[in-house]
Amino acid sequence: MGCFVSTPKDSSGNRRRPGSIGEVSVYVPGLRIPKPVDFAQSLGDYLSKNIVERLSALRTRIVVMAGQEGPTITRTKRKSATQHGGSTLADLQQALEDYLPVLLGLVENGSHLQYKIQFAWVNQEDDAEETAMSNAWYEVLSVLHLMATLSLSQANLLLLPRMSTDGHQPKVSEESRRASVDIFLKAAGYLDCAVRHVFPQLPAELRRNLPVDLAEGVLRALCLQALGQGVDIQLGMAIDSTKATLAVKRRLACEMVKYWQQAQDNIMNLPLANGWGEKHRLFVKWKYVEAKAAAYYYHGLILDEGNTEKSHGMAVAALQAADEYFKESKKLCETFHAAPPLSRNPPLWGTMKYLFEKIPKDTSSKVRVNRDLYTYERIMETAPTLPDFALALKPDEYQLPQVDSSWRTENVKGGQSGATDLLNG
Repeated sequence: MGCFVSTPKDSSGNRRRPGSIGEVSVYVPGLRIPKPVDFAQSLGDYLSKNIVERLSALRTRIVVMAGQEGPTITRTKRKSATQHGGSTLADLQQALEDYLPVLLGLVENGSHLQYKIQFAWVNQEDDAEETAMSNAWYEVLSVLHLMATLSLSQANLLLLPRMSTDGHQPKVSEESRRASVDIFLKAAGYLDCAVRHVFPQLPAELRRNLPVDLAEGVLRALCLQALGQGVDIQLGMAIDSTKATLAVKRRLACEMVKYWQQAQDNIMNLPLANGWGEKHRLFVKWKYVEAKAAAYYYHGLILDEGNTEKSHGMAVAALQAADEYFKESKKLCETFHAAPPLSRNPPLWGTMKYLFEKIPKDTSSKVRVNRDLYTYERIMETAPTLPDFALALKPDEYQLPQVDSSWRTENVKGGQSGATDLLNG
């Protein structure tokens, strides 16, 4: 069923970490880097030279590109982001997409070939520096995770404010915002596919021994984070629209809270460590609190539209809660960026730029009582419950590609396991 090997922390120095990653709008975990594999030695007795060389060439391309660019690909230098960084992401993504259909031939129809090669990857969030497993489904899972990570990197580059041509404050164009939502849904689709279709193919023992980078909770959390940030962009566009009502903005903000709450629930008890892991945990906590500030703000404005004393009192309580969450989110933001690898907050834009100005102002104008009488605990006790809305944003329906046509003429020596077709059935 495949064996596994975990290499202890920092035993061979493969895990290179940047000291600083620049501006961060989207959390991107450090890239897991594949280590070289000798396909000829493992598969030479079972497959033709042609397919072995093809597998080797496709994977070697990924090993070289990821090894060279991995440690720097998450850094965001404003001048090079759309040139060197953007093209590198696209090239590596294409290399993974080219490799996957050929790789899937190793697991087609439950082939015994899936256990013949030990695939090794360098981890980022796990305590073990690298994890090797003799199961091709582990390789498929690692490829999908890397494809999702690259998509999140691409979204981060799009959402870093650029200096506008008119010389005004840096901003993110509407085109970039719309494109980023599509990319978030694509990243979520890769992760959703990994959890629903690849995870079940791994034996229970291997699932238990996966690095925390690939733990089911981490994959689900990253998927929910992508959806949560997609809604954040939608809320920012609604704020900019004269047609969007307060009800629409509140709904988006409340949905955002649910995505981030579920993301936090998924990683709460996982042993995330080693810099990237702790930074991941802090990012989710920060964005969850930030989302609650937005949701309580819009809920308070809608409650304030009521004509009763009770509705006004509830509005005040909601706005006070929004203000407290807003102040807490600013502290969490600083903590996140100070955690290694160091990062910076880009210039404010979109949802948070608007709320940064509005929450303190509207709260102080609506609250007519002496705020010194209200402790944080008292404010949270009196805050009204947020409305519950169904989550509208869903991951893309990504499906594993068909096995590459080069496998059709392949006469695998050693026979098949007789299992049902896992890919095309």
